[in-house]
Amino acid sequence: MSFAEPRFLTSLILIPLLMLFLLWTSRRKKAAMARLGNPALLERLTANANRRGLRWRNALWLAALAAMIVALARPQWGTEVQTVEQQGIEIMVALDVSKSMLAEDLKPNRLTRAKLEISDLMDRLTGDELGLVLFSGKSFIQFPLTSDVATARQFLDAAAPGVISKQGTAIGDAIRTAMTGFDDTRASQKVIIIMTDGEDHDTQPVDAANTAAEKGIIIYTIGFGSPEGSPIPEFNDAGEVIGYKKDRNGETVISKLDEVTLQQIALATGGQYYRASAAGNELSALAGELDKMKKASLESQFESRKIERFQLFLALAIAAMIAAELIPERKSP
Repeated sequence: MSFAEPRFLTSLILIPLLMLFLLWTSRRKKAAMARLGNPALLERLTANANRRGLRWRNALWLAALAAMIVALARPQWGTEVQTVEQQGIEIMVALDVSKSMLAEDLKPNRLTRAKLEISDLMDRLTGDELGLVLFSGKSFIQFPLTSDVATARQFLDAAAPGVISKQGTAIGDAIRTAMTGFDDTRASQKVIIIMTDGEDHDTQPVDAANTAAEKGIIIYTIGFGSPEGSPIPEFNDAGEVIGYKKDRNGETVISKLDEVTLQQIALATGGQYYRASAAGNELSALAGELDKMKKASLESQFESRKIERFQLFLALAIAAMIAAELIPERKSP
């Protein structure tokens, strides 16, 4: 047994104190009666008093008080699984973790900026469930749909180019992976949010978007970077920039934002494309779009919870008080 409000249990000290008080008053009463006159005469005059009943009445009132105090402490034992109904949509975020996302045309860099926007999006969710797909040359689900924001943030913090060995930007594969993360048994609106610089490497992202559209999935795309492009920094083991990525000819590689592809992906599903900005205005616009969407029931199962048992002690207290009042003060003739 455990108690949800154990502080009330300290009030149980009142029970022995009341017992001592009743014992003291009983002795005082006997002493006062003895001073009134002949003990034998007094005994005959009080012969029909229900002394045993009085003791039982006091005991029942003390028991009732103890039971009420325990009820206030909310005793719990046994467990049950509780479910609640939420209203929301299912959102799979596909985050590009390729090395081109380390370009610094958005400060501090594209990837860090994207992670900040995802974290901000989590704060704006009210009843929605969010999952995360990481992709570069390959893609995988970093965490499935969940409303547990604290745990989701821990997985988000770990997102970095090193988590996927194959480099590149496979947006089409990311869309296909994100689609597997939805619960098809639910009627809620399903949304994919792609955060990338848009430099896809032959994975037919528009074809994947058309497939998503056929399933009623809406895709929003957010482009990180600039059309003019930015070099891709390279780091040593200490995290210091030691130069910039070069191609086979020794030329510095410039990573450019491919807005056309991202616009086509969003258009294919009825979504929208946004370019990421330093002010983050695109996230407010996206949140507004999500708020307009159809809300459907999402049943979320919580962990097992202990069962409240205060009702039993409250019932015992009431029964004891009723029984105490039914005891007569005098014996039946």
